[in-house]
Amino acid sequence: MTTLQINNVGKRYGPLETVCGVNLTVAPGERIALLGHNGAGKTTLMRMILGLTPVSSGSIRVLGSAPGSRSARGSIGFLPESVAFHGALSGREQLRHFARLKSASMNAVDDLLDRVGLTDAADRKIRTYSKGMRQRIGLAQALLGKPKLALLDEPTSGLDPILRHEFYDIVQELADGGAAVLLSSHALTELETRTDRIAIMSKGKLVANDALVNLREQASLPIRVNVTTMQKDVDRVAAQLGGARMNGCSFSLTCRQDDKIATLGKVTALGEVIKDIDVNPASLEELYRHYSGTNQGGE
Repeated sequence: MTTLQINNVGKRYGPLETVCGVNLTVAPGERIALLGHNGAGKTTLMRMILGLTPVSSGSIRVLGSAPGSRSARGSIGFLPESVAFHGALSGREQLRHFARLKSASMNAVDDLLDRVGLTDAADRKIRTYSKGMRQRIGLAQALLGKPKLALLDEPTSGLDPILRHEFYDIVQELADGGAAVLLSSHALTELETRTDRIAIMSKGKLVANDALVNLREQASLPIRVNVTTMQKDVDRVAAQLGGARMNGCSFSLTCRQDDKIATLGKVTALGEVIKDIDVNPASLEELYRHYSGTNQGGE
């Protein structure tokens, strides 16, 4: 069974249409990145999946159940962008409270505190926690009850690089266990190798939905080739290949996907004068801008 099925979903507030004809499916074990500029409709879509906002048109099913139903709620783990907890409670007390609300095992609380790196701070008051620590408590509560669908909104906000790496390890564990993961993040670079599919929203519509390699092929954006030579040769070789000098020993040139092999052949044919080659396909940020038609960064 498909974990999340979104069919031609729309949302209107009077004359304002914030989500328009969105179709999206997420299968068990899939990790989907949902991107979009401010006002693109991502948050509204997530709220409709959670059953917090009613659907104006179309339908959403979570494991075959309607959003907001008891069955759907019991299947979802949700981490909002801005997490807020009771400052007078300790991390352990807060997580036990959520475990009771979700009818989850109390035995899982200590395991999750350890998994998100908060064992030593578990009995401190949350008001003493840093933003990153509060974010980790939020992640732990989203994992309670082993959700079938995890909705994660800006999940790495406030986390340092090491904790970001550990977070994506947890996402991988969720997916390996059969959970579907839908996450949004400003940190586009992180998502390139950590998700299976990229879904991009713009002005309420889903404008792209595919694996990164396929989005690159469809966009046909230029590939950048950075070439390093000896400093005395860089201007001559750059002029010969039609590149632009970057620094003392390097220059760059661009080519289309279909011309990549031929371009690399021309570079390597120059022999020992070439010291290094670095091939850079279009980044996720460039693809986001291409598909969304905006010069803003991802939300």
